[in-house]
Amino acid sequence: MTVVADSTSGTATLVPEGRDVPTRVLVLGMAHHDGTILASEVYPVAEACGQSSDQVRSCLRRLVSEGLFERHGEGRDARFVATDAGHRALGGFVERTRLAYAQDTAGKGWDRHWRLVTFAVPESRRGARDAFRDRLLGLGGAPIQHGVYVSPHRWDADVTAEADRLGLREHVMCASTDDLDLGGTTDPVAIARRLWPLDEVAARYERFIATYDGVPEQLETMRRAGRRLSDAEFLPGALVIGIKFQECFNTDPLLPPELLPRPWPGRRARDLLARSRRLGILLRRQHDRPQLFAPFDEVLNTTW
Repeated sequence: MTVVADSTSGTATLVPEGRDVPTRVLVLGMAHHDGTILASEVYPVAEACGQSSDQVRSCLRRLVSEGLFERHGEGRDARFVATDAGHRALGGFVERTRLAYAQDTAGKGWDRHWRLVTFAVPESRRGARDAFRDRLLGLGGAPIQHGVYVSPHRWDADVTAEADRLGLREHVMCASTDDLDLGGTTDPVAIARRLWPLDEVAARYERFIATYDGVPEQLETMRRAGRRLSDAEFLPGALVIGIKFQECFNTDPLLPPELLPRPWPGRRARDLLARSRRLGILLRRQHDRPQLFAPFDEVLNTTW
């Protein structure tokens, strides 16, 4: 749920803010693990969040017209299936989430090898080159210099798949090393701080924690009191806290714990989100899990 702090009394209150979230974000948040969106599931959630059926229909039409989804069926019985472009637009949220929680649980995740990707793509293929570069950034890579990107993750399969998709394979080279010298900097932690904006990412997480830190305690108090939440109470708050977390998470390169400052607020933010999500679901009047951000629940079930 969303927290609003009262600066005079120092207390915090749970309030829904679903109306303030873009409809597109809500609709994409309803996507199943395989990229399918069911209109029959979207409309009730949107209505509980204060958004109209017209807003949902308009959003779904745009997603189809942009080539991100294909529609099968009509009205509230329609099923929207993600295209290749749609899967990319969904951003691999489930895979990234699974990686983040797995690294949190293990407390490690690096084999001490840096993965390098270099590419020299002709100007005539500029669009494909830009798309390839954006994919490298989306995978958490960082530029060392023009046309050279690095990551501590085993990303070769994803990189080559994207190069093949864009028809750029002949212009791309992959390599790895355990001895990276970045302008005289060889310490891996120092290299990470130079290449990725870790202070900025940490500050985003800290703001998220400061805003929502009291939510689990409030939900636990409600649970002990036997309180139950209707969808109109639960879904807007669940939507907002999920979106606010993604605003931090999407900028996080998800570096292995060995390369991060300690303590790293991303881990605490993920724990806060998971506890809030689980307690909120326990308080929900309906006994089934809501489809909103259901892939996130799948990750928690396998990593917690």
